[in-house]
Amino acid sequence: MAANPALGQLMRAPRLIPWRNWSGGQSCLPAARLAPKNLDELTTVIRQAQGKIRPVGSAHSFSALVPTDGTLLSLSYFNGLLDHDAKTLQAEFAAGTPMSRMGVPLKGVGQALQNMADIDYQTLAGAIATSTHGTGKTFQSYSAHVCGMQLVTASGEVLDCDSQRHPEVFNAARVSLGALGVATKIRLQNRPAYRLRERQWIAKTEELLEDLDKNTRENQHWEMLVVTHSDYALSIALNETSDPATPPIPPEEEGGNEFVTLIEKIDKYGSDFPDMRRTLLNSLRHLASFDDRVGDSFDIYANVRTVRFNEMEYSVPAEHGPACLREILKLIQDKDLRTWFPIEYRYVKADDIPLSMFEGRDSCSISVHQHYQMDHHNFFAAVEPIFWKYNGRPHWGKLHTLNAKNLQPLYPRWREFIDVRQALDPSGRFLNAHLSSILGVN
Repeated sequence: MAANPALGQLMRAPRLIPWRNWSGGQSCLPAARLAPKNLDELTTVIRQAQGKIRPVGSAHSFSALVPTDGTLLSLSYFNGLLDHDAKTLQAEFAAGTPMSRMGVPLKGVGQALQNMADIDYQTLAGAIATSTHGTGKTFQSYSAHVCGMQLVTASGEVLDCDSQRHPEVFNAARVSLGALGVATKIRLQNRPAYRLRERQWIAKTEELLEDLDKNTRENQHWEMLVVTHSDYALSIALNETSDPATPPIPPEEEGGNEFVTLIEKIDKYGSDFPDMRRTLLNSLRHLASFDDRVGDSFDIYANVRTVRFNEMEYSVPAEHGPACLREILKLIQDKDLRTWFPIEYRYVKADDIPLSMFEGRDSCSISVHQHYQMDHHNFFAAVEPIFWKYNGRPHWGKLHTLNAKNLQPLYPRWREFIDVRQALDPSGRFLNAHLSSILGVN
């Protein structure tokens, strides 16, 4: 085979360049940061790389999935819509495609994702690897809509996987944490393109919880942002509509951004006076007003997040969601825990993927946040045991303190994933310290 000058340049020892994630909470100094341009370069890099290999997407995971002192592997050149089928409403994308760049090309072929998260910064491979999700009692995570993928293993072998070809690998790879190999192509089951209407309103948190069945039954997608140290929450409902699109709004007004900014200002001046702070926060219902927003589904689901944060999220059995939230809010109030970011409260339908947070059970996902400049450790440490009490499973891309001993009992099909990982990567080339801990690999 003739020498490939471009590949030689790619593999040459580069200047060490630090990496950090979106919030700044995770960082590393890898020996190499590489971005292969095609499948041949990727397989060669994997075969020849020294030490550990970790794939990286948009750096939007808060947990330590990415950090390595080995090779950091970007799929930034693996981008765009590759194929689609008008009859089956399936579409195949290069795995490094940002979710934010999928809506327009899908609309161009008459398709749309069935549901989306409220942030679309992630790459498709990263979102799938961590079982990222939106909200809606009848809607599953991104991973559940994967119907095929291509995976490059630790040996450089290229596997095309679906329910018929390498089905055991396919089932595990739909939520892989990047521990099985590098995904290069992902095929998704979609639906016809559609528009959504977003409606937002402020109500008492307890009233929203009491009306939970009504809110989730009457709205396709419903969530609430619960304002800590107050009695109120921002309720957000999204429903399909044929109404014409409304004019675009500034990013700072999307998805409760303006509401969060108001809370931040009140916290800045009122945190030393708890009674006054509660009064001011409760008064937000008089200050904030919201107009309905209509647009293409991908424009309405996702919002620009202008304030950086760190996040911990657990998914508990759906029936335990209200009790879990109430206990968290009581702890924050009783201990006067310093936080001002709203708590995000959502629902996700069960699936059948071994390491999905939603495997075998309908779930309520509850997320707590802390501003990236504020210490999150004590706050998250205080709240996390409440999630454990309700049999919560941590979001793989967000902060938690569990290891394999704690995690295995939460996942009935844990062994299926472990066996596939051991078969594909027996020497642990795709593991880092965090993955070794949570998967129980010595």
